[in-house]
Amino acid sequence: MTTTSPATPHELSPGTRAPLDAALTRLRAGAAEWTALPAADRRDLLRRVRVAVADAADDWARIAAASKGLSARHPLAGEEWLAGPYAAIVALDAYADTLDALARGRSPLSGIRTGTAPGGRTVVHTSPLRFSDRILLSGYTTEVWLQPGITSHEARDAAGLGSRHPLRSTGVGLVLGAGNVTSIPFLDVLYELLAEGRVALLKVNPTQDALVPVFERAFAPLIEAGFTAVASGGGDVGAYLTRHPEVDHVHITGSETTFRAIVGSGADRLRVPITAELGGVSPIIVVPGRWSKADLRFQAEHVATMRLHNSGHNCIAGQVVLLSRDWDQREDFERELRRAFARTPKRPVWYPNAASRLEHVRAAYPDAEWFAGGTRAITAGGGEIESTEYFAPVLGVIDLPGTDSAFVDAAIDHANERLTGTLGANVLVDPVTLRELGEGFEASLARLRYGTVAVNAWTAFGFLTPTATWGAFPGGTVDDAPSGIGIVHNALLLDGVERTVVRGPFRPFPRSLTGGRFSVLPKPPWFVTSRTGRAVSEGFARFRIDGRIGPLVATLLRAFGA
Repeated sequence: MTTTSPATPHELSPGTRAPLDAALTRLRAGAAEWTALPAADRRDLLRRVRVAVADAADDWARIAAASKGLSARHPLAGEEWLAGPYAAIVALDAYADTLDALARGRSPLSGIRTGTAPGGRTVVHTSPLRFSDRILLSGYTTEVWLQPGITSHEARDAAGLGSRHPLRSTGVGLVLGAGNVTSIPFLDVLYELLAEGRVALLKVNPTQDALVPVFERAFAPLIEAGFTAVASGGGDVGAYLTRHPEVDHVHITGSETTFRAIVGSGADRLRVPITAELGGVSPIIVVPGRWSKADLRFQAEHVATMRLHNSGHNCIAGQVVLLSRDWDQREDFERELRRAFARTPKRPVWYPNAASRLEHVRAAYPDAEWFAGGTRAITAGGGEIESTEYFAPVLGVIDLPGTDSAFVDAAIDHANERLTGTLGANVLVDPVTLRELGEGFEASLARLRYGTVAVNAWTAFGFLTPTATWGAFPGGTVDDAPSGIGIVHNALLLDGVERTVVRGPFRPFPRSLTGGRFSVLPKPPWFVTSRTGRAVSEGFARFRIDGRIGPLVATLLRAFGA
């Protein structure tokens, strides 16, 4: 989304305004019909959307890869399968399960385990819920922590949101789509419909204009019913739509600068509510312990993935590594991190203005170490990298004092107080150290003020899991929202959410047999160093589409060639 000031109607030509006005008029008529649609009919409609997504999946992944300068068979093109069709399919399945429960008069949480977390929090164990996920995503789990004081009984009673209590129409929502990850606009539209009870107009970001026909195919059942529409255009179109009298709510995934331009001020202040996901500077807290050489290499590749996935153009990216200066393996880890940055396949830095941000980093951090022909960097020390989301392949490393719980406390304080944003935080800790930290580690997690916290995983896993939630830590307002307001995904339609916690294996198979969380996965296919990432990611997506076991077995065998 470009950062233009809100446009007045005469700034768009009649030929541009007319189809936008017509789409909103049709959506207004469809809003009441959507509200009256029973849960069973919504479920059946989503199943038709699923068929449409499956039909468009090949084109979706191919066009998305090409838009980022990758061939369809490039190892990193697997990102576009996982973050596109796969994410859409698993979300549709999860929402359909929720609607099916509601149609049968049950809570979406029926049969789902709950527990407790420090501070009087109820925990909902949100994945894995299917046997297939226990295999495909072996060793990874998600849990949603509710705000303190909400009981499990209250959570079960409230689950369903706008699909459980559609008492009145909440009107027409405008979704200003993200420009970096192709499933984000699709998933945001689903959340408007199912959680908020609003029909939705999706305004696609110009970086994804080539995918407009794909989105129209994927949403065809919703478009035909008058519940969704898709539009394209630049910042002038987005600005026109945010001020349109037929729009009752705005949701944006983008930068805080764009958010501020939309909200406006004074007489030009946005008149309708807005929710947003705005990114931030995400920490990667590396807890000192005794790591093997294989551990050092694997976790360095893990960190490189957090930064270099999608060429660093992710709000979900880890940007600052917090290391202990007292860790006797700190230099070994940093050496492996540099090697991981060097051996990750080179790729275009494709997002608008990213090249100029890299030039800015050269000036701000003259001692930075550059890799891949000067297209990615590692910096040392704090400063601007703690307060500015670069949205580019630049990783900062900051030393802090202490070991054990003293380091954990120092790192959490630094993340909470020095880094901009509250979207996601990552923590890497070996099984022995985790056991030694004991219950105090869970209390430390509770102190991290982030909407998603990942332990021995990347927060992207929470983004990709539809029954998890994604968004800033609660408390953002229109006047102070460094990472946004509200949440999305949340296919169980939980109310009163505080955060999602992701947990993963410290070691891949077969080293996962030596301690910690067991996993049958070797190197995960989303690692940027995976040689079979494209084939395995595509295989995962195709299995979720058609459920065929034979091709899945072949896919899992390919995974061991990573």
